[in-house]
Amino acid sequence: MAPFDPKKTVSSYKKPCLAVLGSHSALDISAGARAFGIKSLVVCQKGREKTYQKYLKRKTVFGSVGCIDEIILLDKFKDIAESKTVSQLVQKQAIFVPHRSFSVYVGYDLIEKAFHVPIFGNRYLLRAEERNSPKNQHWLLKKAGLRVPITFDSPDKIDRLAIIKSPEAKRKYERAFFVAHSFYEYERKSKEMISRGLITKEGLESALIEEFVVGAQFNFNYFVSPISGELELLGTDFRRQTNLDGLLRLTAPEQAEVLKVARMKNIEVGHVACTVRESLLEDIFEIGEKFAETCRKEYPPGIIGPFALQGAIISSDEGEKPVIFDVSFRVPGSPGVRYTPYTEYLRGRGMSVGERIALEVKTAQKENCLEKAVT
Repeated sequence: MAPFDPKKTVSSYKKPCLAVLGSHSALDISAGARAFGIKSLVVCQKGREKTYQKYLKRKTVFGSVGCIDEIILLDKFKDIAESKTVSQLVQKQAIFVPHRSFSVYVGYDLIEKAFHVPIFGNRYLLRAEERNSPKNQHWLLKKAGLRVPITFDSPDKIDRLAIIKSPEAKRKYERAFFVAHSFYEYERKSKEMISRGLITKEGLESALIEEFVVGAQFNFNYFVSPISGELELLGTDFRRQTNLDGLLRLTAPEQAEVLKVARMKNIEVGHVACTVRESLLEDIFEIGEKFAETCRKEYPPGIIGPFALQGAIISSDEGEKPVIFDVSFRVPGSPGVRYTPYTEYLRGRGMSVGERIALEVKTAQKENCLEKAVT
């Protein structure tokens, strides 16, 4: 069998569709496809399909529109990498849009070696989100010269307030957080969390320990055009998190009472659109350019399409500056970015991440260069 060539596969497409796993950002991708007259296809897992199949599938009755044209239903998300499903997707001329759930449920090995469907994006950069991978996101951030939090390779070196990010005991793709200002605090809190079954000893050994950055938190959501090579700022947002948001609504005495019986969690459950002070935008564009250029050199062809730098803006002797502590090398799952003004400044109207992807696919198809957009 000939090796998989995504560029050759996509060049044979006459009417490509945008396909996505039914989780995380599937609705944003599907609505974006609809806006530009591209068919959408959502791959769902049994038991999790109602949102896509019942409530938001395309209809023509009672003025309802919906945004999803077709569903493929699988027993498990991971089955998407099986040869039968792969063949079905290629037959339907699918260009697949990756997001975090795709990485988590399918896994990097299958994505890189078995998922022989053209991906809108760089499939080999997805693995770089994991801190235990070589040339990972933290390595790339430092290589690009971006300001990042100080990290500690051993808990006995903690000399300031630090945040410890360990995999949850049950959901290893989610992280359990706790803060400590010394080795003593680290030991006391980690033992308590292990005894309560929140984390494991093995997970703690691989935990990231980094300086706790005090600042206004932002997700900076970008797009790199594979056609023009230009970088755009799609929008900015911040997260809604449970149970942190609930705790912050309480007064300090009430927080202390709650924390006697419950631990703070930072599980992302939503996003809120927000703007950045205009005088800071040049810095935001500059860090995006530096990071994209580093990825071009280290992971050719580099970033294709959407990515996000997640961090905070802090006050320093040099003024307000961004510090970055996390990266998304794919759709960042922030549908609220369309309500920030940055795409309107550039294009005359607000544009979602899904619409921006669909526009790029439509343009690439028109200019006969779809192969530039996939790996």
